Amino acid sequence: MADQKTLLAIGAHFDDCVYGVPGIMLKAVAKNYRVVQLILIGDYSNWPPTKGREDIFRKSVISIAQDFGVETRFLDFASHQFDTNEQTKQKVAGAVHELKPDIALQLWEHDHHHDHTVASQLSKIALNHGGRVLNEDRFRGPRKIYHYDNGPGHTIGFEPDTFVNVSDYWEQSMTWLGRYMALQGNVKYDPQKPHGALRGKETLARYRGQTCRAKYAEALWAPRKQTVEIL
Repeated sequence: MADQKTLLAIGAHFDDCVYGVPGIMLKAVAKNYRVVQLILIGDYSNWPPTKGREDIFRKSVISIAQDFGVETRFLDFASHQFDTNEQTKQKVAGAVHELKPDIALQLWEHDHHHDHTVASQLSKIALNHGGRVLNEDRFRGPRKIYHYDNGPGHTIGFEPDTFVNVSDYWEQSMTWLGRYMALQGNVKYDPQKPHGALRGKETLARYRGQTCRAKYAEALWAPRKQTVEIL
């Protein structure tokens, strides 16, 4: 659809977006957005859980996301083997230029995990300055950008200023994340045996919900502040 808006979520690893902002992505799908998760790490050959099954792993990540109405794009970076340089900036900016998002969600930069930190830096450059990276005058950045966190085990100093009620999409979010965790472990998904990541996500979403009087919420930080009509 020519007038369909695009929500782009960017993560370093296959599970970053679906841990950080699954409810927001599903809410956007329900509102007829084109929703795309851009995963910078597409080479899983140096990650022990996926060695020897990298191709089927990537295909399964894509297929599971499709079941929830979300597109998946991989770049070709490998964990701890990419940094912020001219080549990586061009690759991320090129993907943003192709997808032309109206709204973008990126990882919070301050993080214990180096992959998250670099992914956030590359996302920020691509989303805000991709035209200069590519020397492309037709580059169109998103009108809204938000940063999301990746949980207390990784994120440092995240103080959100934007909250999204995702209660209506909670069960779908948990199923999506659960299927990804089962894929990582190379086991059959069993909703009766939730992975620890699901318990962590629920704890975080309930905490965010308490902040904004929702059962479950996801939190964001907006670098570009906007006025809100309160009367």
